[in-house]
Amino acid sequence: MIFLAHGAIGAEAVAPAAGVLGTAAATSAAAAKAPNSGLDLSAFEPKVRAQDDLFRAANGTWLNTASIPADKSAYGAFEQLADKSDAQVRAIIEALSAKPQKDGSTEQKIAAFYSSYLDLAAIDKAGLAPAQARLDSIAAIKTKAELAQWLGGAQGVSNLPINLYVMADVKQPTINRALATQGGLGLPDRDYYLKADAKLAQVRKAYLSYLSTLAKLSGEAVPDQVAAQVLALETRIAKLHWSNVANRDPVKTYNPMTPAQLAKKAPGLDWSVFLKAGQLDGIDRLSVTQPSAIIGLAALVNTVPLAQWQQYLKLRVLDENAQVLPQAFREAHFALHGAALTGAKEPLPRWQQGINDVNQALGEALGQVYVAEHFPPAYKARMQELVANLMAAYRDSIDGLSWMTPATKAAAREKLSKYMVKIGYPDTWRDYSGLDVRAGDAFGNSARSAAFEYQRMAQRAGKPVDRTEWGMTPQTVNAYYNPTLNEIVFPAAILQPPFFDMAADDAVNYGAIGAVIGHEISHGFDDEGSQFDGDGALRNWWTPADRKAFDAIGAKLVAQYSKYEPLPGKQLNGKLTLGENIADLSGLQIAYKAYQRSLNGKPAVVLDGIGGEQRFFLGWAQAWRDKARDEKALQQLTTDPHSPPSFRTNGAAINNDGFHQAFGTKEGDAMFKPSAQRIRIW
Repeated sequence: MIFLAHGAIGAEAVAPAAGVLGTAAATSAAAAKAPNSGLDLSAFEPKVRAQDDLFRAANGTWLNTASIPADKSAYGAFEQLADKSDAQVRAIIEALSAKPQKDGSTEQKIAAFYSSYLDLAAIDKAGLAPAQARLDSIAAIKTKAELAQWLGGAQGVSNLPINLYVMADVKQPTINRALATQGGLGLPDRDYYLKADAKLAQVRKAYLSYLSTLAKLSGEAVPDQVAAQVLALETRIAKLHWSNVANRDPVKTYNPMTPAQLAKKAPGLDWSVFLKAGQLDGIDRLSVTQPSAIIGLAALVNTVPLAQWQQYLKLRVLDENAQVLPQAFREAHFALHGAALTGAKEPLPRWQQGINDVNQALGEALGQVYVAEHFPPAYKARMQELVANLMAAYRDSIDGLSWMTPATKAAAREKLSKYMVKIGYPDTWRDYSGLDVRAGDAFGNSARSAAFEYQRMAQRAGKPVDRTEWGMTPQTVNAYYNPTLNEIVFPAAILQPPFFDMAADDAVNYGAIGAVIGHEISHGFDDEGSQFDGDGALRNWWTPADRKAFDAIGAKLVAQYSKYEPLPGKQLNGKLTLGENIADLSGLQIAYKAYQRSLNGKPAVVLDGIGGEQRFFLGWAQAWRDKARDEKALQQLTTDPHSPPSFRTNGAAINNDGFHQAFGTKEGDAMFKPSAQRIRIW
C-alpha cells in the first residue's frame, strides 16, 4: 500500500529562477512547450531551495496557507482525492435514491442502506433496542463453552481477542487457508496501553472516560468500576500482543497446524466450539499468526471470570456500533476516536460517514457505476503503458545490480515476469444478492453486511484461490501489492491528479503515479515481499551471500529513517517502516529510469521554466503533500508502516542520483549526500 492508509522554485510562479532550481531549468526557454506541466505552481515556496528541502520547496506555500478541515486529522493529496471520490459516490447514490428501484435489487439495497444510516431521528428514537438482542446474547452466556460459541459466532462482526480469517496459504498460495490472529483492542495498538509516554497516557485517560460513558449509557450501576475492569482486561490482552515489527516477519507468523494440535498447544478456549461457531468446523488445517499471543489469549478465556468477559464484550459492541446508536453514543465515540486519537475538531459530515459504510458493505456494486462514470478506457490504456515501461525499467535495474549474483538475478527476473497487474476495476463483480438490507435499520444493516462478508470469506477455506478478486474497491484512493498473488493493483480513484493526469506532461506523471507503480512493484522485493517467489509462495530464492548483502543495505535504510524526528523527542521506527521505505526508495529510482527511457534519448522540454528532470521530482514531492494534527502524527508513528510524507519524500530523493543531477546539489546543501553514501537497493 502507499497510504492504512498522507526551494525557491522561483520568485514567480510562471517563470522560476534558474539559479534556485539548478542548472536543468536554465536550458533553452525556446524548447517546445506543452499546455500542462502537471505541477501546482502556486504551492511552491520561493524561500526554500529544493537542494535543501525538496518537500517544502515543492509544497511550502501550500503548507503555510492550507488549513486542515475541522472534520479531518490530516489533509493533503490523498484526503482531497478521497473527498472527491466520496462526492462522486454520493451523487451516484442520490441518483439511485431519486427514482424507484426494484425490491431486492442491488440499487435498492444501496439506497436503503444509505438512507437508513442518514436517518438520525429514527436512530435516536430507537435507542438501544436494535442492539438489545446482541447485548442479551452476551448477558445469557453461562459457561466458558458458551463464551467460545459467542466469540466464534461474532467473527467478522466484532474485533475480538482471537480473530479468524481466510486467505491464501503463504506456502501453498493456490489454496485458501484459515488463520487465527490476535485482536480485541479498543485502542489502535499495544503501545497505547503499555508505553510510558505522556501523550499516550492522555489517550488512555480519555479511553477510560469513554468506556465509563458507554457503561453508564448502557445502564451499568457502577460505570467507573466497569470501565476500569475492561481497561485492565484489555491491558492484559495488549501485553500478549506481538509488536507491529514482529508481525512483519512472514516466516515467524506462518505456523500451520491441525485444529487438534492448536487445541493442545492453546488450552483454555474450546476450539471445536469456537471454530464451528466461526463457520470453520470442517477445516483440516489453519495457521496461527502469533502463537505465543494465541496461547496466552486462550488461557485468558479460561482464567478471566465470565462477568468480566461479559462487561468487555458489551462495551466492544457499543463502541463498534456507536455511529448507529443514539446521539450520546455518537458524541462519546467522536470524543475518543476523533478528538483524542486523531485531533479532529468535529466529526465527518454524516453523509460522508454514510458513504464510508456503504462502500464497506456494497463497495463493488457502487464501484461498477463509479468506473462507468469516472474512468474512461483511455485512462486504463495509458496506465497499462506506464506499468509496462516501469516493468521494463525494473528488469534493466535488476540486470545492472552490482551486489547481486547471476543466480539471484535470474530468480528476481522470473518473479517480475509473473506479476499480475490489475488496473481500475475487476473484470468480475461481486454478487450481493444474498445480503439482507432493510429500510430504517441502520444497526442491523451494518451487522448483517459484516456477517455477510465474513460468511463469504469463511466459505473459501480449503478451496482454490480466486485470482480475479480485488482487495479494494475502484473508488478507493490507494494501491497495493499482494505477495501471495504476486499482483499489483491500482483502483480507478487514485488515477487522478495529482497522481495521474492525462493532460499533463510525462515528467510529473512518472514522478507521481509512476513512482506509485514503482512503489507497488518494489513491495515484491522489499524485506517482506522478497521472501515470496513468483508464484506467491513463501520460499527462499536468494543465495546466502545475496540475502546478506540485501539485509545489510536494508540496515542502512533503517538507520537513516530512525534518525528522523517527526514530533519533538519522537523518532521514526526504522524497522517498522523498512518495507515502505524500500518501496519508496526503489519505486522512485525505477520511475526515474522509466521516465528517462520514455524520452528516447531526446532532451526533456522545459515547461513553466522547469526542466523535465526537475519536474519529475517536484511531481513526486507534490503527490505526497500533507499536513497532520499532532494526535494523528503520534498515531502514525505508533502504528503506521509508512513514514510521514515529508520524510518519505526527502528520504527517497536524497539517495537518488537523478535528484542530485537534476538540481545540481553540492556540499553544503542540506540534501546533499555524497554518491558513495547513497543507499541503492534495486
